[in-house]
Amino acid sequence: MDTQLDYHALNAMLNLYDEQGHIQFDKDREAARQYFLQHVNQNTVFFHDLEEKIEYLVENEYYEREFLEQYPWQFVKDLFKRAYAYKFRFPTFLGAFKYYTSYTLKTFDGKRYLERFEDRVVAVALFLAAGDQELATRLVDEIISGRFQPATPTFLNAGKKQRGELVSCFLLRIEDNMESIGRSINSALQLSKRGGGVAFLLSNIREAGAPIKHIENQSSGVIPIMKLLEDSFSYANQLGARQGAGAVYLNAHHPDIYRFLDTKRENADEKIRIKTLSLGVVIPDITFELAKRNEDMYLFSPYDVERVTGKPFGDQSVTEHYYEWVDDERIRKHKINAREFFTTLAEIQFESGYPYILFEDTANRANPIAGRINMSNLCSEILQVNEPSGYDEDLSYAKVGKDISCNLGSMNIAKAMDGGDLGATVETAVRGLTAVSAHSHIHSVPSIEAGNDRSHAIGLGQMNLHGYLAREHIFYGSDEGVDFTNIYFYTVLYHALRTSNRIAVERGETFDGFENSKYASGEFFDKYIEREWAPATSRVRELFAQAGIAIPTQDDWRELRASVMEHGIYNQNLQAVPPTGSISYINNSTASIHPIASRIEIRKEGKIGRVYYPAPYMTNDNLEYYQDAYEIGYEKIVDTYAAATQHVDQGLSCTLFFTDEATTRDLNRAQIYAWRKGLKTLYYVRLRQQALEGTEVQGCVSCML
Repeated sequence: MDTQLDYHALNAMLNLYDEQGHIQFDKDREAARQYFLQHVNQNTVFFHDLEEKIEYLVENEYYEREFLEQYPWQFVKDLFKRAYAYKFRFPTFLGAFKYYTSYTLKTFDGKRYLERFEDRVVAVALFLAAGDQELATRLVDEIISGRFQPATPTFLNAGKKQRGELVSCFLLRIEDNMESIGRSINSALQLSKRGGGVAFLLSNIREAGAPIKHIENQSSGVIPIMKLLEDSFSYANQLGARQGAGAVYLNAHHPDIYRFLDTKRENADEKIRIKTLSLGVVIPDITFELAKRNEDMYLFSPYDVERVTGKPFGDQSVTEHYYEWVDDERIRKHKINAREFFTTLAEIQFESGYPYILFEDTANRANPIAGRINMSNLCSEILQVNEPSGYDEDLSYAKVGKDISCNLGSMNIAKAMDGGDLGATVETAVRGLTAVSAHSHIHSVPSIEAGNDRSHAIGLGQMNLHGYLAREHIFYGSDEGVDFTNIYFYTVLYHALRTSNRIAVERGETFDGFENSKYASGEFFDKYIEREWAPATSRVRELFAQAGIAIPTQDDWRELRASVMEHGIYNQNLQAVPPTGSISYINNSTASIHPIASRIEIRKEGKIGRVYYPAPYMTNDNLEYYQDAYEIGYEKIVDTYAAATQHVDQGLSCTLFFTDEATTRDLNRAQIYAWRKGLKTLYYVRLRQQALEGTEVQGCVSCML
C-alpha cells in the first residue's frame, strides 16, 4: 500500500504515530525512495555513457572545460566509477529534496536534472583539486562518505559554467567619508549578485548631528547608510538562485546605538525601519563592567575620536581607552544607563531575534593574528582582522586595504569519528578549503581580493554534534558531552594546524603577516604544551579508543610548534563554525554544534508546502537523548560552545533558545553567562512561541545554506 502513496504523503506520516505509538521513520526512508521513482528519474536527462554526458555538458556550456582538461580522461572515468561505487542513498526525503531543488545542475529552463549527487561530488572534487589526482580522490571519498561537506556556494557552483562565486560571505569596512560609503554600496551590489552575504562595519561612521567640514549638525549618521545597503541587497541576487543578504555591525559606545537598535522594533517608523538587513552590536568588556556597577556608559563621537587620536574608532579598544576618552574634553560624548542599554538590547532581541553580539575584547584576546577584530559576518562566526582602504574622488583605490572573505565547509562529527582517521579527514578538508581560497578572485572588490590573496583564510566548521552524542547515548550539555566537545575540537585544531604547516612547507609560503603572529612567536602553543589535555571522563576516552583516533600529546604539540616557528603556516585563519542549514539536510546532520530545535522539524519548502525532517540517528529507542534546545536551556548550550571556542581561532554561531515565559532579565543573564564563559559571539535569539507558530526569523543565506 505504501508504495502507492506519493512521496509527500509518505513524508507527512513522520508526523503521525503508528499503532504502538512509535514515530514512523521507515515512511520517510520510503518517501526518499519514492521521490526518485516518482519525480527525479522521470525528470533526469539520461545519456548512453559518461563520455557522451561530459561532452554534452561542456559543449552546451553547463560545465567549464578547463577543470576537466587538467586530468587524463581515464582518471576522470575512474573517479566517477569510484563515486558511484559508494552506492550513495539519501536517508531522508528532505535531504534528497534539498539537493535536487538547490544544488544539482539543471537544464537552463530549470525543468530537468543533469546531475546525480555523485556527479556533483566528482565535479566539485575535480574543480577544487586543480589537477591534483590524489587530492581529487580524497575529496570524493570524504564528501560522498559524508565526513566533509563544502558550504553551499562551493558545492552549488564548482565546475559550472554559469555560476556565482565559491565563497560564502564577505566582511567590509566603511570609513568615515563619502568615497568609502559610495564604494561600499557598489561592493554590496557586486558581491550580492555573486551569491555572498555581506557584512559592513559602521562603527567608524560619524554620528547623526556630527559636523561635516566643520559645519555643525550636518551628518545623518548610520541609518541612511543602512537603508541604502538594504535596498542594494534587495536588488541584487545570484541569478535568482539566492537572495542577497547583508548585515551591519555597530559598536555599543557609538552615539547612534539606540537609533540603530530601534530600526528593528515592530512599531518602528517606516522611514527608519530595517526589514531584511541583519544587525550586530560590538560590545567591549567595559560595557558589562559598567552595567555590573549600575553606572552610566558614555557614547563617544567617532568623528572626534579619529580626529583626536588619529585612528578610526573601530580600530581602538573602548575598554582600554574608556576613561581617557571620558576625561578628554575634545571628544564629544553623552551618556546612557548601562543596564538600560542591556534591557533595550534584550527587548529588541525578543521582538526580532536581532542583534547578534560580538564580545569584542574576548575575540581580540584569543586572536593570534596582529591587528584588531572589530566586526563579524552575517552568521557571527567569522572573526578576522581587517585594514582600511583609501579612495580617490572617482572612487578608485588610493590604497587597497584588507577586507575579508569566508571560505567555508563543515565536517560531520559522527561520520568523522566513524571514519577512524580524523587527521586525514581534517587534512583533506583544509586542503579543499584552501583550494576554494585559491580559486576565488573577486576583481570587482579589490580589497576583498587582496585580503583573500594575503591571508589564505579558511573556516573549517563542524556539524552533527547533537546527532553524534545522542547516537552514543550521551546527553547534550552533560559532563560527557562537554568533555567530548573539548577533546574533539582540541584534536581537530592540532590536525588543522599541522596541515597548514605542511602546505607552507610544500609551497614555501606563509600567510602575509605570519612573522608578527602568536604562531611565529610560539606563544599560541603555550597552553597546549604547559599542561596535558586529555578526556576527563571514561566515556570520552572510550569513544576515541574505539574509533582508533589518537589524541595529540604534549610532545606532538612541541614538535608542531618547532615546525611552525621554522616554516610557518599557510592559512591566516583555519576554523569557524557556521550555523549550517541546507548542507546539514543533505548530509543528514544536526545543524552546527547546537542542539536540535525539535525532534521532527517542520519546514515550509516552496510549492510543496510542509516537509518533515527527523533528527539524524534518532530512533524510537533513543528519543530521551533528543531533548530540544528549549528543554536543555542556555547554560548547557553555552558550556558546550565554550568548550569548543577555546580551540577555534575564529568564532562559532551560537543561538540562544528561550521559552515564551522568558523575560529580558533572563536574556541578560544568558548574555552575561556567555561573556563570562568566554564565548566570542552570539547569533540569534529564538523563542519557542515563534517556533510553535511557524514564524521563522530570517536565516543566514550564506553560511547556513
